[in-house]
Amino acid sequence: MTAAEGLVQERIWFDKPRYDEAERQFYARMNGPTQHKQDTGANSILQDIARARENIQKSLAGLKTTLQPSRGSAPKISNPSHRSSPSGGDGAADYGELKARMKNLELENQSLHKVVEDLRSALSKMESRVSALEKRSIRPAVNGTSPAPPQKAPPTPAKEEEEDEDEDDIDLFGSDEEVDKEAERLKEQRLQEYAAKKAKKTALIAKSSILLDVKPWDDETDMAKLEECVRSVQVDGLLWGASKLVPVGYGIKKLQINCVVEDDKVGTDFLEEEITKFEDYVQSVDVAAFNKI
Repeated sequence: MTAAEGLVQERIWFDKPRYDEAERQFYARMNGPTQHKQDTGANSILQDIARARENIQKSLAGLKTTLQPSRGSAPKISNPSHRSSPSGGDGAADYGELKARMKNLELENQSLHKVVEDLRSALSKMESRVSALEKRSIRPAVNGTSPAPPQKAPPTPAKEEEEDEDEDDIDLFGSDEEVDKEAERLKEQRLQEYAAKKAKKTALIAKSSILLDVKPWDDETDMAKLEECVRSVQVDGLLWGASKLVPVGYGIKKLQINCVVEDDKVGTDFLEEEITKFEDYVQSVDVAAFNKI
């Protein structure tokens, strides 16, 4: 299939002006009647585009009627030598006319591209102007400014005398000391209230639960006496709890005793030192468990 026959079968250009006209009407409705004066240049450009496209459509329609074969007979495609030979006069004339029309279409296409570019530039300029106008209208509201209030009329002499008397009654120097004294009094009162509230609050005491393993020397050690020695350790912040004997092996039992201590007053090192002082009964002291309360 030659380029001319392919161009004849192409149908997109025949319906395109309708779509362009519909698009133009859509944008005309979107812009509204208030922008009619601003869009006159754009409308004239769109009319030029529509006229150019109508000319293209007419040219293609004439080309189609020229190259369309008659009904009932299939088109016969001959080789290029027969098509360009001088013996086929009608074919050569049609080919020359087709070539001329194709050149005209190319020129019109170029001019159409130029018109479209001009239209785009005009629309971009119009959009920039509209955006600039919108920014100018929004800027006073954003900045929080308002129109200048109307100027007041100058006061009469009687009003000026009354204002002068009111200003004379105002003490501009004695009020600062009174304000300072009042502020100091309020400050001291609030500090006293805060100190009283802080004194009423009871401080939280950190406590811990400790489980000790006290091991004797051998199985002949008196475990009752050993427990008595351990409980004899009494200091502020120490409270002994339950105890039991746990078998270790070979008949030897260890004393497992619980106690609650205040972290700021009693520590594990202190307990180990005090309990190991009973050398006749205690071999060693280990901390089996340590938990914060």
